[in-house]
Amino acid sequence: MEEFTPDKRMSGRLKLNRNQLKYLLIIAMVIDHLAWRYFPTRTLSGQILHFIGRLTGPGMAVLLAEGYQYTRNKTKYALRLFLFALVSWAPYSLNNFNRFPYFGMDMFGVIWTLFIAFLTVWMWDSIKGKKPLKILLVVLGCGLSLLGDWSIFAVLWALFCYIYRDNEKKKWISFGIIAAVEVTLTIVMSAVMDHNGWLSAFQTGVVLVPIVFIFFYNRKPGSKNPFHKWFFYVFYPLHILVLYLLRIL
Repeated sequence: MEEFTPDKRMSGRLKLNRNQLKYLLIIAMVIDHLAWRYFPTRTLSGQILHFIGRLTGPGMAVLLAEGYQYTRNKTKYALRLFLFALVSWAPYSLNNFNRFPYFGMDMFGVIWTLFIAFLTVWMWDSIKGKKPLKILLVVLGCGLSLLGDWSIFAVLWALFCYIYRDNEKKKWISFGIIAAVEVTLTIVMSAVMDHNGWLSAFQTGVVLVPIVFIFFYNRKPGSKNPFHKWFFYVFYPLHILVLYLLRIL
């Protein structure tokens, strides 16, 4: 199958390299987090802002699958994710649960889920054959991801984007199937818990991910400046801490 080349479809259009795409995802994340604090979910503005915010979690999972292919030291990559997942624990717990330490589901934030997703992809890539064992470890990874944000689904997005890395059609079909399950479960659970399932309609914003990656991403890495590599790791816990301090002040 011929490799997808955005340049063939996007002549003259806006194209983002990997660094620029990461910053776009970060902006969408900040919009989403500010919306939770300042824009009621029942309002149109709240729905629109959260719709935009759905770009970040799945988008980071897709980039992680890509990053796994290019990283030369997978151990350092995994340790970096683990370290910043722990760093994010305090601000994330304080901002979301008003206490630290907090132990329970969704205690670490999205970096923890990306850490588990990376380990899951690494395991799948490293174990040759033995598919039942692989599936068992994927289930274990999904279970461990419950301690972070975008649990289970970010792990599956990253895994299938890696498995189908050389087949764009299968890659985005699998992404869409996982997204459909995630959106349906979220809306149904919202309807059952508070009888307002429509309030989770913004979850359909995950459709932005294939749109952005297919039509606005040129798959080039961008600048090699270390700033681009470290920015998200530092910014994630820092901006959550700022949001918490603004709330208590």
